[in-house]
Amino acid sequence: MALLWAITLLWAFSFSLIGVYLAGQVDSYFAVLTRVVLAALVFLPLLLRNPLAPKLALQLMGIGAIQLGLMYLFYYQSFLLLSVPEVLIFTIFTPVYVTLIYDLLERRFHPRYLVSAVLAIGGAAIMRWNNLNEDFWQGFLVVQGANLCFATGQVLYKYRLEHWPQAQQPAQHKIFGWFYLGALAVVLPAWWLLGQPAYPTSNLQWSVLIWLGVVASGLGYFAWNLGATQVSSGQLAIMNNALIPAGLLVNLVLWNRDTDLLRLSAGAVIMLLALWLIRAWPPR
Repeated sequence: MALLWAITLLWAFSFSLIGVYLAGQVDSYFAVLTRVVLAALVFLPLLLRNPLAPKLALQLMGIGAIQLGLMYLFYYQSFLLLSVPEVLIFTIFTPVYVTLIYDLLERRFHPRYLVSAVLAIGGAAIMRWNNLNEDFWQGFLVVQGANLCFATGQVLYKYRLEHWPQAQQPAQHKIFGWFYLGALAVVLPAWWLLGQPAYPTSNLQWSVLIWLGVVASGLGYFAWNLGATQVSSGQLAIMNNALIPAGLLVNLVLWNRDTDLLRLSAGAVIMLLALWLIRAWPPR
């Protein structure tokens, strides 16, 4: 758990750094590509010295393509449609997706997920009841796409490591580079096809990108997924929500002091009620 808490504190600043210094100023596809390339370079030397069976390498690449590649494409687009606090609040259901995906692997489904989804939408509407435009709802759905990708990657990585032959299981830092190469296989063509010529124009923007790529992505995702293999699925689900208050605190104190806290809190309470409903409603 200590490892997950450390990365939670690290990532608490990432939301605001993206929303304040990159969103709407630097092309989102270029920003995503830069982060993934820098993260891959961190682990490339280890990858070259530790060859892996092609089947296992492809599995890790597939997980990276979902958890990091696709997730980042959704994630960065959401900052063009929503404020940083809204993006943070809308990640509240990532733990639900973690549990839901586990249930799907076990071929189970509980109707409480549908009820909680309706409550979540209601909570989102309260946050902007006087300005419910198309961008807002599109942003809400985009964040859910990012949540699903992030949750799916965590579950698959944990499942893959738990079912790795014990006698053949290598140290995770030696093979994690495949995770970033899988993400690169998604974000590189996305940037090539959809990217715009809007690049960083200041040393500060480049510094933010380098920090996000090397530290938040390179070291952060490795440490998070490593921590995910050391805890239960329930603990992992809970830790996915610890990022929300940490990120909100950083953003509201340092960058977003004029946020309507009453409306934000009211919407968040309803979404927390939806989350509580999932845990309190016993499965049949």
